[in-house]
Amino acid sequence: MWILFAFGSAFFAGMTAILSKSGIKNTDSNVATAVRTVVVLLFSWLMVFLVGSQDTLGEISERTLLFLILSGFATGASWLCYFKALQLGNVNKVTPIDKSSTILTMLLAMIFLGESITIIKIVAIILIGIGTYLMIQKKKELADTKVNNNRWIVYAVFSAIFASLTSILGKIGIEGVESNLGTAIRTIVVLIMAWVVVFVTGKQHMVKTIDRKSMIFIVLSGFATGGSWLCYYRALKDGLASVVVPIDKLSILITILFSYVFLKEILTKKALLGLALILIGTLSLLI
Repeated sequence: MWILFAFGSAFFAGMTAILSKSGIKNTDSNVATAVRTVVVLLFSWLMVFLVGSQDTLGEISERTLLFLILSGFATGASWLCYFKALQLGNVNKVTPIDKSSTILTMLLAMIFLGESITIIKIVAIILIGIGTYLMIQKKKELADTKVNNNRWIVYAVFSAIFASLTSILGKIGIEGVESNLGTAIRTIVVLIMAWVVVFVTGKQHMVKTIDRKSMIFIVLSGFATGGSWLCYYRALKDGLASVVVPIDKLSILITILFSYVFLKEILTKKALLGLALILIGTLSLLI
């Protein structure tokens, strides 16, 4: 049953990118992130009360709390960069860069957590790296001459970097707290951070200007993220993390499929080859 939850996590995670892309077409990405984080916060605390871990809140050490807060800041920064990249670029190009955070996470885990680096991990890193490079390449005849056209790459790269830091900081912080409770605490930090950015940039008035269609997509993306987390942590509870995590990363397949069906984003042969390499590299981690 836990394998079904793992695939459910990948499915909802894949939907998140598409729903978010649809929701930020006519909305500032920072404002949209702040709004959807409210929904995610509700989901995260729902998980806490479902497993009954709210009673352990007072047992969290200062060290654990510090790393959870730092992880929350990293998550918030990753989300802000990710949704800005989605607003500026195509989903089927932004997502591979974001998912390549797996590479940096494995390297950081080796350096800071003392995790071993195996031949299989090295092969996976190479395949995912080459695959990501192929997926973000453009045909020369399709290249856009606008200066801002490639800004999404910068945001996507920072999204991946902060996502990797989230995993490492979260791993350290989660050691002293129940995982669902740790996620809920981190989400509070993300919520505060997202709204601080909105108010600092003076965009809080834009919340009222979000049209009904965009708001629906933004809220649905929040539900999708919440659904992904519910499935992910249920899968981790009953299954093997070494199997659950790679399956969750397969959400890139769902994202690419939906981007083709709903956003009419077409992959080139080179991009398809890149996608295949990313999938092979990800699946090799299951060995």
